[in-house]
Amino acid sequence: MEVFTPHLLAWCEATPLSPTMKIIFQNKDFIVVDKPAGLVVHSGVGTKEKTLVDFLAEKFPEIKNVGDDTGARPGIVHRLDKETSGVMIVARNQKAFEYLKNLFKNRKIEKRYLALVHGKLKEKEGKIEGEMGRSRRDFRKQTLAKGKVIVRKERYSLTHYKVIKELDDYSLLEVFPKTGRMHQIRVHLHSIGHPIVGDQKYTFKKFKKMNFPRMFLHASEISFSSLDGKREKFSSPLPRDFFQYLD
Repeated sequence: MEVFTPHLLAWCEATPLSPTMKIIFQNKDFIVVDKPAGLVVHSGVGTKEKTLVDFLAEKFPEIKNVGDDTGARPGIVHRLDKETSGVMIVARNQKAFEYLKNLFKNRKIEKRYLALVHGKLKEKEGKIEGEMGRSRRDFRKQTLAKGKVIVRKERYSLTHYKVIKELDDYSLLEVFPKTGRMHQIRVHLHSIGHPIVGDQKYTFKKFKKMNFPRMFLHASEISFSSLDGKREKFSSPLPRDFFQYLD
């Protein structure tokens, strides 16, 4: 079994977990942020706390007029769940928004995540795929369509994964989602019997009683070609709480 490599340790370097996001990079077309766990990306039904969009709109007021839904999620071309930390791209003008949106649609943006899951996987490297959509049993959840399980608005989903370390009853994975469905990584890993540690929505009853400080899913890296044709790659070190839990 592969252990932590010097490269992995370098980008897992412990850093303070800020209550707000940090800006990794900015130019005239887009902003790259490092979102902490616990911060909602944009407002929605029942959202009362300040969101990532609120912070960005204060610093970059031009994004208020960017996107398909400028009222709720200006500049947002993709999102991370509230409890997921890591790197995100936000468009700064409409041209960049349409360009990035098209890259995501055509799967031309590469993303890498780190996920700590329950148990040890029989297959140390593989893929999870299938039609995915909103659960008919619980509209708040997504699920894979298989057997007698039928979903609403099903769409194809694909995730690749690789075990990089085993820790007692847990496994640390590198995860590469090739499509961008809501809750995709969480649903996929739960579907193979290895839910993400700290995930209260997609898990099993025996894990719900366990007290974890957060959901251990982190968007560690994203890469794509910018409008000028330059290949861009941005990364986010593992947050201190995630790193300390592994340690």
